[in-house]
Amino acid sequence: MPNKGTYFVDVILPIAIPQSYTYCVPEEFNSSLEIGKRVIVQFGKQKIYAALISAIHQNKPKEIETKNILSVLDEKPVINTIQLNLWKWLSDYYMCTIGEVMNAALPAGLKLSSQTNILLNPEFDHDYSKLDDKEYLLTEALIVRKALTLNEAEKIIEIKTVIPVIKSLIAKKVIIAEEELVETYKPKTETYIRLSDKCRDDKILKEIFDKLDKAPKQLELLMSFIHLTKKFEKYNGEIKKSTLLKSINSSDATLNSLVKKNIFESIDKVTDRVGFADSVPHKLFKLSEYQKKALNEINDSFEIHDVVLLKGVTSSGKTEIYFHLIEEVLKQGKQVLYLLPEIALTSQIINRLTKFFGNNVLVYHSRFNNNERVEIWNKVLEDNSAKIVLGARSAVFLPFKNLGLIIVDEEHENSYKQFEPIPRYHARDTAIYLAKLHKSKTLLGSATPAIESFYNARNNKYGLVEIHQRFGNIKLPEITIVDIKEERKIKRMQSDFSMTLLESIKETLANNEQVILFQNRRGFAPHLECDSCSWVPMCKNCDVVLTYHKQVNQMVCHYCGYSINPFSKCPACNDTNIKMRGTGTEKIEEELSIFFPQAHIARFDLDSTRKKQSYQRIISDFEDGRINILVGTQMITKGLDFENVSIVGIINADNMLNFPDFRAFERSFQLMSQVSGRAGRRKKQGKVIIQTRNPKHPVINEILHYNYERMYERELFERHRFNYPPYFRLIKITLKHRDKSIVSSAADYLAANLKKELKNRVLGPEFPFIPRTHNLFMKDILIKLEKTKTSNTLKDIIRKNLNAFKTIKNFQSVRTYVDVDVM
Repeated sequence: MPNKGTYFVDVILPIAIPQSYTYCVPEEFNSSLEIGKRVIVQFGKQKIYAALISAIHQNKPKEIETKNILSVLDEKPVINTIQLNLWKWLSDYYMCTIGEVMNAALPAGLKLSSQTNILLNPEFDHDYSKLDDKEYLLTEALIVRKALTLNEAEKIIEIKTVIPVIKSLIAKKVIIAEEELVETYKPKTETYIRLSDKCRDDKILKEIFDKLDKAPKQLELLMSFIHLTKKFEKYNGEIKKSTLLKSINSSDATLNSLVKKNIFESIDKVTDRVGFADSVPHKLFKLSEYQKKALNEINDSFEIHDVVLLKGVTSSGKTEIYFHLIEEVLKQGKQVLYLLPEIALTSQIINRLTKFFGNNVLVYHSRFNNNERVEIWNKVLEDNSAKIVLGARSAVFLPFKNLGLIIVDEEHENSYKQFEPIPRYHARDTAIYLAKLHKSKTLLGSATPAIESFYNARNNKYGLVEIHQRFGNIKLPEITIVDIKEERKIKRMQSDFSMTLLESIKETLANNEQVILFQNRRGFAPHLECDSCSWVPMCKNCDVVLTYHKQVNQMVCHYCGYSINPFSKCPACNDTNIKMRGTGTEKIEEELSIFFPQAHIARFDLDSTRKKQSYQRIISDFEDGRINILVGTQMITKGLDFENVSIVGIINADNMLNFPDFRAFERSFQLMSQVSGRAGRRKKQGKVIIQTRNPKHPVINEILHYNYERMYERELFERHRFNYPPYFRLIKITLKHRDKSIVSSAADYLAANLKKELKNRVLGPEFPFIPRTHNLFMKDILIKLEKTKTSNTLKDIIRKNLNAFKTIKNFQSVRTYVDVDVM
């Protein structure tokens, strides 16, 4: 906290501006200044923002008149200096503004949707002689209204720029400005009941018992209170209202009568929305010999490397190794961040973590509401009990103080990459930098690592530890490849199911075992098509085919959400012969119920898991055997552990292999290997059936032989040949506009200027695979940068060209988006 004198603060504003702004600090706020606190500032002529202090100094900006901060919001900083350094790195590396990082990092309850109120200063001496007409009018209004918003003040004095008047009144100490939080964090409260002060005397309490003889329900409730508070010392003379009423099935009316008689007092206490019930932690399971060996190798590797890659086959017991590492870090008094690619995984891991580490575990992800996220934020910031944080990618933004280890499980998953909104960061890479700031370690875990990660490990940038055996020495699943093209020829296909798959499912169900079926398309049918003229229904906002969802009987766009009723006849030729083409998870689920009417079948995709607890409910039902067959998209491939699954079926492997993307083969290998690994994890060897029209495809062959290294070497050769990661860094610039010709002209102009300096590193511009979404046409410019020391200089060239582009009058309505390390 600064001493006396004139101070200035650099602040981060929650808007997409390229730099911080400097404000002057009125002397009365000097003692309140700390980096990481929020302050209220005026930006522009009228806008008021809650900004974050990023620096405090006494260097007055030259040739610029600085505005004063209006107030300091926080008693304590809401972020720490390590977070600020992380934000700056994210802004620089992912080529976005620090304000955009701030918007992504802070929970909504801390960002504030706010408006400034003005109130009369309690010290105003009612000397109106120093006020002009507008100031007098506003002061009189405040005497009547007590408080006014800026918009209300503008209407009263009938001017557009009310800020100068308000600043003058603040300077004359007539009014004060106050920030009212419209969408703010509200603590959860619980009502507790206790005896009033007068009733804590035994003699008086006995008199009250006598008086309540004629009110038996009230007497019974009072007796129950006495019994519970004496029986359970933890109540400490007070008890939850809900617990007390439930103890004798009493009513609110009975309780309220005792409160009115001043026998009971009702008090509200702030309580946590998050966290877990107190439990006695169990001892960790003993590791097998090969797990101990892997754990020792990880610790040895951490002596040399800050990042270690643990490559272990599916069901090799990587999670148990994580737990032993966590135990070691907790003994050092440090925190652990445990990242998962999907919220779906958290429910399984939560149960296992809390079993061993009790209520030291906190969970943080986007399915929590704003209030819950603020509570977790504050716990990590202030509470020493936040020792283990389990979360999806946004958990990297939490205000850790003493981070000792970050675990990135299933590190290959593209779910770690943020696509919308900006910044388009990768949580794995961000976690590695966050660990560096904390001088801690990062463990990456996967059975099928990202090619970039394995490349770094092979080249000694990361440590590498491998596990080749499954836990309990269970064999890897037996994989059967079914050529569905040939199967159709000999009429051994029923709809989308080969006889091999159907017979295996039948045998599995007869053995009281479970089945997972993987189809990487949701909905009932990918599209409808007129059998006469081949017309297909398209989204009116996007250049994509509408997907039919039978459960809601709607044609839905998976990009913008637009939906319409299905067509009974073709609008192009009036024919009624409209057919469904393709297969989604909804159709698989329906057809299975025909083949296996006694089986309990469930779907695990984006549509079936929209509600907050739906992930947990479906996983729990499958774990407990209430579901026999689980049909899902790639959500079921991500590290879930089910002990009774003996068969996994991949309905159509070709959808993934034929996707137009340089990572298609890598992702196909990862997805199919991961979903295969869900089979036979405990009791016996499982079985995997892959249906494909191209059984001789190299990726299919690599999956069949569990040959990750062959896939890695083949992909590495291709990527080196065509300048792709891990040898080059990809930066994609996407331009968007409602007018196709304008976006094309803008993209041509920007690409031409970039090529002048970056030469053949610049490719395009080209329309993407889907050229229009949300009524905006898009064009992409792809830039391939060498991974050398000059890459930052090359990034500066890109920034310079983008800034110059934004000044071109004809293109100022064109939106530009930068994606670094394109997935």
